[in-house]
Amino acid sequence: MVAAGGIAGVAAGLAAVYGIGTLKRNAADAACASAVELAQHLAPLARGEVAAFTVADRSLRLPDVAFRDAQGRGRTMLLNLWATWCVPCRKEMPALDALEGKLGGPAFEVVAINIDTRDPDKPRAWLKEVGVGRLGYYADPSAKVFQELKTVGRAAGMPTTLLVDPAGCEIGTVAGPAEWASEDAVKLVTAALKR
Repeated sequence: MVAAGGIAGVAAGLAAVYGIGTLKRNAADAACASAVELAQHLAPLARGEVAAFTVADRSLRLPDVAFRDAQGRGRTMLLNLWATWCVPCRKEMPALDALEGKLGGPAFEVVAINIDTRDPDKPRAWLKEVGVGRLGYYADPSAKVFQELKTVGRAAGMPTTLLVDPAGCEIGTVAGPAEWASEDAVKLVTAALKR
């Protein structure tokens, strides 16, 4: 009994440290069921330049990532986490900027969040250097968004990109870079917006 109690204590400690409670809370969010249905509809479009797009197979509300307009309506977003030290991000960022130029508007936005923890001026200069001008500038110098997404199993490295519905529910994820301005990516995102 003492050994069992010790194991239970260690398990509880690990759950507290690694956020397993968050995983349980988000595991089957009923409000996200439509996002999973949409993800399954999009699965055949995950090919070519966006073949690495992994559609959501369970309801998952992402931690604090929903954006609302002035009227309180949500919008679909492509949430991208990047850093200036990330070599693949340098190649991907202009494609994200181009996607925002093609599809950005009241119903959709590319939200690229910089997670550099030092020198707050460097990311802005970096974006200018690689020719990015249409994306809004979002920064999380504490890298809290990355850590929260890591806790729910949706971020392992840079770049990480998630397609998120207006309620803040995951539609799908790409671990690593993708060619977001490609015809394949535009078809995928456009199909998500039509549902």
